[in-house]
Amino acid sequence: MCIKKAFPVFVALAIVLLILPILGAGCSFVPEKAVNNLTPDEIAKPFFSNTSTNKNTTTNNNSYGELPPEFDILTEAWQQLSEDYVDKSKLDPEKLSQGAVKGMIEALDDPYSAYVDPKTKELEMSTFEGKFEGIGAVISIKDKQLTVVAPIADSPAEEAGIKAGDKILEVDGQSTSKMTLIDATLKIRGPKGTSVELLVLHEGASEPVKIQIVRNEIKVESVSFEMRDDIAYISITQFLKSTGGELQDALKDAVGKEAKGIVLDLRNNPGGLLNASVDVASQFLAMGLVAKVVDSEGSESPVQVKRGGIATHMPLIVLVNEGSASASEIVAGALQDYGRAKLAGSQTFGKGSVQIVRDLSDGSALHITSYRWLTPLGRPIDEVGLTPDFALELEDDELVDWAIQYLKSQIKTELLPVFAS
Repeated sequence: MCIKKAFPVFVALAIVLLILPILGAGCSFVPEKAVNNLTPDEIAKPFFSNTSTNKNTTTNNNSYGELPPEFDILTEAWQQLSEDYVDKSKLDPEKLSQGAVKGMIEALDDPYSAYVDPKTKELEMSTFEGKFEGIGAVISIKDKQLTVVAPIADSPAEEAGIKAGDKILEVDGQSTSKMTLIDATLKIRGPKGTSVELLVLHEGASEPVKIQIVRNEIKVESVSFEMRDDIAYISITQFLKSTGGELQDALKDAVGKEAKGIVLDLRNNPGGLLNASVDVASQFLAMGLVAKVVDSEGSESPVQVKRGGIATHMPLIVLVNEGSASASEIVAGALQDYGRAKLAGSQTFGKGSVQIVRDLSDGSALHITSYRWLTPLGRPIDEVGLTPDFALELEDDELVDWAIQYLKSQIKTELLPVFAS
C-alpha cells in the first residue's frame, strides 16, 4: 500500500493520531487582529500570528497585562513544591509551566482552543505549507511500536523499499521503543540531501534490515482531479496554503478537457486555513461573500469573494458528510446560500468557530477561539452543520456515481430545445 499525495496527511511523517485532536475537527485561522472589512488582499495573507503575546509595548495601559490576584496560587504552588516535593529532579520549571498553561486552556472547556508545545507547533506549522523535508512516510504508534502506515507515492521512503506495516526499530542507531511519535518524526525528518538510517523490520520478516534514506522535499497535495466521462471529479482533502493554486490548475485542466460539469468532493475534509477556503469558493462564485466573521462583541466582518474564478458558471454539485468541517463548511455553505451548487451526502460536522494562533516566548503557541463565522445569508453553523439538499446514505464511489448522473441529467435538461407556442 502506498499513499497518493492527495492523502490527507497532516504533518511530515504524518502524526495523524497526535495532531488530529487539535486539527482533526477542522481549524480555520485568521489574523491576530480583527478588521471591520476583510478585503480580498487582507484575506489572502497567511492567517497565522507570528508575534508573541507581548504585542503591547507596556502592560500598564493594557487591562489584560497584569495577572488577576487569583493567579497568585500558581506562585504559591511552585513555592510549596520546591520546598516539600520529595523528588526535586522532577521539578522542571519548563515542563510544569507548560502543564499549567495547558490546564488553563483545558479549563475553558472549548474543544478548539488548545495549547501546543514547541515540538508540536513546529510540525503543525509545516502542515499548512503543503510541503516538508523528510523521507515521505506516514507513521504511527501501533502495539507500542513505531509503525509505517504507508509511504507517500514517489517519495524517498517508497523508493528505498519502505512498506506499510514496517516496524521502525531504530533511527540513526537510537532505539524507538521509548520515543514519542513527535520525537520520532523530528528525528526522521531533516534537511533535503541529508540521510537517515532506519533499522526496519518488514512485516512477516524475522530479521530487521538497515535502510539508508536520503531526505528530499515532500509535497503533500490537497487536491486530486480526474475526468469521469465528461464530468470533472475534484477532491479536496484539506485546506492548505497551496490548495487554491492546486485547484486552479485542476480547473484549467478540466476546462482544457472540455468538462461539462464538476463534482467537488469535500467529504472527510476537516478544514484548514480560512484564506484557502476563500480561494476555493472564489473559483466557483462570480461575486458576493464567502462568509461573515463575527467577533466577541458581535461585530460582523464580511469576507469577500475574489473575482476572476475559472468555474463560476459550470454546473456543480458538492459532496459532504459528517467529516466535512470548518473550512469545508465555509465553502459548501457559500455555494449553497447563493444557489450555486446543491449539496449531496449527509449532515456536516458543524464547526463554526475560528481560531487565531498566538506564539508564546518559549516557542509554543495557543490556539484561541476568537471568532464565529456565518454563511453569507447569516446562517450559524456551529454545532448545527449544513443540511444537504440531497440527503443520501451512499458512500465512497457510489455517491460520486450518483452525483455524476445527477449532473448529466441537469445538463441534459438545460440543453432541451424550447419552442414558443
